[in-house]
Amino acid sequence: MDFSWNWEQTTLKESIINFAQKELNDNLIERDHKGQLSLENWKKCAKFGIHGLCLPEAYGGSDLDPLTAMLAMEAMGYACKDNGLIFAINAQMWSVQVPILRFGSETQKAAYLPGLANGELIGAHGMTEPGSGSDSFSLSTTAEKQGDAYVLNGVKTFISSAPIADLFLIFATVKKSRGFFGITAFLIEKGTPGLSVSRPIEKMGLRTSPMGEVILEDCQIPTKNRLGREGNGGAIFNHSMAWERSCILASYVGTMARQLETCIEYAKTRQQFGQPIGKFQSISHKLVDIKVRLETSRHLLYHAGWLRAQGKEATQEVAMAKLYISECMVQSSLDAIQIHGGYGYTTEFEIERDLRDAVGSRIYSGTSEMQREIIARAMGL
Repeated sequence: MDFSWNWEQTTLKESIINFAQKELNDNLIERDHKGQLSLENWKKCAKFGIHGLCLPEAYGGSDLDPLTAMLAMEAMGYACKDNGLIFAINAQMWSVQVPILRFGSETQKAAYLPGLANGELIGAHGMTEPGSGSDSFSLSTTAEKQGDAYVLNGVKTFISSAPIADLFLIFATVKKSRGFFGITAFLIEKGTPGLSVSRPIEKMGLRTSPMGEVILEDCQIPTKNRLGREGNGGAIFNHSMAWERSCILASYVGTMARQLETCIEYAKTRQQFGQPIGKFQSISHKLVDIKVRLETSRHLLYHAGWLRAQGKEATQEVAMAKLYISECMVQSSLDAIQIHGGYGYTTEFEIERDLRDAVGSRIYSGTSEMQREIIARAMGL
């Protein structure tokens, strides 16, 4: 394994940092308070090429390998303080674009991928239901075949970008008795009769990434809008989750690097009892712990990315990276607040927002408990 970066990769990282620091951090406290995604910044990122990092050039992408894409998203996390914006982009890239690219027909790819890459379309991934969270495949949403169409009924919840989405990737079961092999995926456009979306769901963190419910009431979808074969939805979901879990937390490695720099600077300048607080062991050791978490997270991330680039599933390594980085991000955010004391608890210092945003990472794309189950099974337990 060689994790050294070539000139093109380091140039890409530097260009993303310069772009994000200059363009993406405006009015963030206000937007976070309102729970508002900046569509202007969304389109800026698309124009820069973030959305299309791993898409082929034919669809407006850059055709990057997984490891380079991780480096790019790490740079985004370092330079862009809007974790919600980054999360929304990640959610579209890995759980909407990748499935279409891998399983879509040529007509579907041509119809949707260019718009998703250039920011004209916003995609949402609809698997989770009120009664199915970690038990992903116990779906209540049904798809009944009627001639050359399917009629969908059901409710999806906690769907990222649902209130603003133009395209929905929805999973439903054609026959519940078939379990995993009855699940089928469909591409549904905004405005399709029978599809409606709830108001945004208020949440603790990632507030600039809107979330809502998707309601399907006798929603008729032509067979041509089925993604992949009937009954192949479970495989499509697993494929997209492998990508998402591999890459979605790359940005948090960058965020932890920014946190560390911010905390070190504060520890050097904040005076208490006649000396910088960094001279106190209780503070310096917290900084050391953040540093160790950062570097070990980075190595787990790169290892998972390297394996994915080699065409390997890397199920255990991906689960370990997802579990470890999410837990580290929460603890490092807590430590950052503690180092800043009362100032860290205030909105103005923009430390507390990282903690609120980090907590969700232990839940989305498979909870920490589910990642431990995956790792345990890989160990033969």
